[in-house]
Amino acid sequence: MNTTNHDGPNAHLVDALAATDPSGRLRAALSAGTDRDPRLAETLVARCAVEPDFFVRDMLTWALCRLPAEITVPLLVRELEFDRVQARSQALHTLSKIGDRSAWPGVSALVHDANDDVVRSAWRAAVALVPPGSERALAADLASELGRGDRDMQLSLSRALAGLGEAALPVVGAAAASSDPHVRAHAEATERLYHDPDSGFVLSLEMAKRVAVAGSDE
Repeated sequence: MNTTNHDGPNAHLVDALAATDPSGRLRAALSAGTDRDPRLAETLVARCAVEPDFFVRDMLTWALCRLPAEITVPLLVRELEFDRVQARSQALHTLSKIGDRSAWPGVSALVHDANDDVVRSAWRAAVALVPPGSERALAADLASELGRGDRDMQLSLSRALAGLGEAALPVVGAAAASSDPHVRAHAEATERLYHDPDSGFVLSLEMAKRVAVAGSDE
């Protein structure tokens, strides 16, 4: 679909959002959010999928949050079905900021995505959008990912589980008794993070790994 309308009243913004200079794109995204013209929604969503600059992407998300959710949310949910990694991860990030739970089915479908960037965004969005009463089920779903990835990725998952509050404690506690030492260590570090958010997660994780591996050798 061609989302660029060079004949519309905001043709200058459409062009500016694709400018070579990132500062120009940033100003254009700021103007789009200030103007709050719903006709720019498709252009803003499409730009999120390809924008290389972090700060511009963040401003695009802000601009989309300023538009009516009934317009932006269906467009963003559609992005979740695309192959492009940035399209999915940025749509998930924006949906988490908008906070409209109608996006929940599309978001929850990506909490086991094979791509690390996408799945981390999906974890954060899922916690933000989980329907009331479904926290325990989401915690169990997320807990099946314990032990996955590097320390930064594991921290992302632990923060997501901690964000679910007490609903996550039973499933994390069960994972702490796993026969897999990596899952067990990650679960124990997650429990520490939940009870003490200011604790050093990396140190807790490394200590738990050493204990878990030593225990598995007995």
